[in-house]
Amino acid sequence: MDAKFDLKQYMTQLGVQARKASRELMKATTNQKNSALLAIADTIESSKTTLLAENQKDLDAGAKKGLDAALLDRLALDDERIASMAEGVRQIVALPDPIGEINDLKYMPSGIQVGQMRVPLGVIGIIYESRPNVTIDAAALCLKSGNAAILRGGSEAAYSNQALASCIAEGLKAAKLSTASVQVVETTDRQAVGELITMPDYVDVIVPRGGKGLIERVSADASVPVIKHLHGVCHVYIDGKADQDKAISVAFNAKTQRYGTCNTMETLLVDKVIAAEILPKLIRMYEKEGVEIRGCAQTQAIVANINSATDEDWDTEYLAPILSIKTLDGLDEAIDHIHQHSSGHTESIITEDLTSTRRFMAEVDSSSVMVNTSTRFADGFEYGLGAEIGISTDKIHARGPVGLHGLTSQKYVVFGDGHIRG
Repeated sequence: MDAKFDLKQYMTQLGVQARKASRELMKATTNQKNSALLAIADTIESSKTTLLAENQKDLDAGAKKGLDAALLDRLALDDERIASMAEGVRQIVALPDPIGEINDLKYMPSGIQVGQMRVPLGVIGIIYESRPNVTIDAAALCLKSGNAAILRGGSEAAYSNQALASCIAEGLKAAKLSTASVQVVETTDRQAVGELITMPDYVDVIVPRGGKGLIERVSADASVPVIKHLHGVCHVYIDGKADQDKAISVAFNAKTQRYGTCNTMETLLVDKVIAAEILPKLIRMYEKEGVEIRGCAQTQAIVANINSATDEDWDTEYLAPILSIKTLDGLDEAIDHIHQHSSGHTESIITEDLTSTRRFMAEVDSSSVMVNTSTRFADGFEYGLGAEIGISTDKIHARGPVGLHGLTSQKYVVFGDGHIRG
C-alpha cells in the first residue's frame, strides 16, 4: 500500500467485488464449490513449507511486541494444525450442500404449495484475531454455503493470512470461480474494520471472532447485523451423585487440554457432598500442570494454601492456566451461579442422576449444555459441522457453533398452477 492509498475506496472496491461474486456463487453448482474446496485443501498441504515460514515471521514479530503465551499459541501453525486445516476443508466437502433445500412444503386450502428454501446470506464480513486457521475455516464455510466473504484478520497474523489467501485463490481459480468470492483484506490499518462494519450496501452480516474488546466495538459501531459472542466463561458442575473417575477426567480435560480457547472451563462448581473427597485429588493434578487455583472460602477450607477467589473471578475468562473453584450446596445453587455469571457459551454437568441431568439440560440457558463430557467439545469440528465460523451466544438466527446452516437464511417459495386469489 503506497502513500496515496485511500482506505475507504479500497474497502468499497472489496465490497463491490464481493457483491458481484455473491451473485455468481448463487449459480455455482455443488460440484463446483466442492472442487474449489478440494483444491484449497490440496494447496494448503503442498504449501506447508511456505505457510510455516510466513507464520514464523508473525511469531517473531509477536514475540518482539511482547504478546503473551496464550496469544502466541493461538497464532502458531505447525504440521498438525496445517493438516487439521486441510482436513476441516475436506470434512466440509463431505457435508450436504444446504443451498436449495426446500422444507415443510405443504398444500394450502387454496391449492397452492408453500415451503421454505434455504439460501445464502450473501456477503459475510469476518473480523478475527490471532488464529490463522480461521482464514481457512471461514473461507470454506462461506464458499460451501454460497456466500462471498471479506476476511479481516489481525495484524499479528498478517503474513500467515496472506499466505493462506494465496492458497484460497488457487483453489477458486482451479474451479473457475471468481477469486473475489473470498477476499482477505491486505491492509493492517485498524480503520479497515470500521469501514467493513458500516458497509450495508455490500455486506449482509458481520461475524467478529476475537477478544471481548473487539466484539464490543463491532457490536456498538456496526450498521450491519452481527453474529457474535463476547466471551467464554464456561462452567463444569460436579454433582453430588457424580462418578468420581468421570468427574476428575472431565474437569481436568476441560481446563488443561488447551488454555487459550473460548470453550475452556474457567469455573469449576462442586457439590459440597462430594467436594472433600474429590477436590484434593483434582487440585493436586491442576497444580502439577501449573494451574493457579482461586477458591471460595469453602474450597479453601478443604484444600489449604490456595488463593482466594474474588467476585471478579467468577466473571473472568482467563484464557490462561488459572481456575476458579466454588463449593456449593447442590444443583439449585449451581444453576443460580451459572445464571448469574455465565457468558451463555457452554456448561457441563457431571452426574449419574437422571433428575439432575434433566433439570440441568432444561434450566441452563447456554448455547451448548453438556452431560458427563468436557466443555472443550463445544466446537464446530467436533459437532460434525466440518468447521465453524464462530460460536454465537445470541438467541436468534444462529446459536452455538455456526456452521453451514448458520450461514444461510430461508425464503418462502410458493408453487401454483394458475391459481388466483378469490
